[in-house]
Amino acid sequence: MTDVILAWDPGSLRADLSLAQGDIAVDSGLQTAVIVSLFTDRLAAADDRLPTDDGNRRGWWGDLGLAMAAAPDQIGSRLWLLTREKATEATRQRAMAYIREALQWLIDDGIAARVDLATAWGGIDRLDIAVTISRQVAGGGIVDHRFDLAWSLA
Repeated sequence: MTDVILAWDPGSLRADLSLAQGDIAVDSGLQTAVIVSLFTDRLAAADDRLPTDDGNRRGWWGDLGLAMAAAPDQIGSRLWLLTREKATEATRQRAMAYIREALQWLIDDGIAARVDLATAWGGIDRLDIAVTISRQVAGGGIVDHRFDLAWSLA
């Protein structure tokens, strides 16, 4: 699987394309898949409490026709639902559930044998996220890919 490389900047909490020798860089790693999975807005479930009262359930445009938010193969995460929440243990636990949900496809599609997560508040509104994806390789070994990311409630 080859993808363009999105590089995550924890300082600005944004991703950008990586360049190599004047061209868009590509690799066969999981970095871009993890960034898209976590930082693209997933369609909110009909019963999710939205952070604003405008009724906008967001989501990737390709998922907007889904009859229910629990439909398979949705893109992104529901982390955006936590904007305007306080940095509490309950919010951190919800974030963990949303992160796990967003990365579950890696296991379902056989890309990862296991996905481990760790989160901690890194400030008033910053959640530090460590994702370790364990992949089985030829010969039966396991290779771990670790991604250190950050997300903001603001």
